Amino acid sequence: MISDVQREVFKRFFDNRSELISSYEAGDITKKEFLEHNYHFVRRLQLRPFVRITCFEKGLYNYQYYNGLAKYYRIMAKELKTNKNYKRNYNQYINKVNHYYDEKDKTVLDLISLLDFKDMDAYYIEMESKGLDNKLYEIVLNNYKEAILHSKSPTLLKTLKENGVFKEGKHQSKIAEYINERY
Repeated sequence: MISDVQREVFKRFFDNRSELISSYEAGDITKKEFLEHNYHFVRRLQLRPFVRITCFEKGLYNYQYYNGLAKYYRIMAKELKTNKNYKRNYNQYINKVNHYYDEKDKTVLDLISLLDFKDMDAYYIEMESKGLDNKLYEIVLNNYKEAILHSKSPTLLKTLKENGVFKEGKHQSKIAEYINERY
């Protein structure tokens, strides 16, 4: 299971996450600020991702860790995209983005497998972005507060369908405003 030290770190992590969500929902911070605060907090924790997902907390931590890094490096890449003097750095950032999203999707698969595909819903979400329309889907872990995951992974999608979790059709995201806000 988890040690007392890990339990305390998870408490800090989940409390910070809830505070950031509340600040975002109240309009106190933008999506970009949310992502940056989350990135810096995870870095300050100095807790590496877990090799094995043996409980929900480890799975959600890894999801946030990899998702946060992927989004942070996407922000960094966007800032360099139009500057041809930094094309190499841009490509390095994009490679990191792809790597961290792949790790995030592996984590999601481990987590939902650990939960035995029970008490969760998955579905495509209505998107304002044409690039994400019919690609991004949401996985809601119904028994856990603020446990809403997202992916575009075809492999993960196939697994969700095979286990009877994925609902056909498009649905409103539980966090539609956040999902549709550009950063």
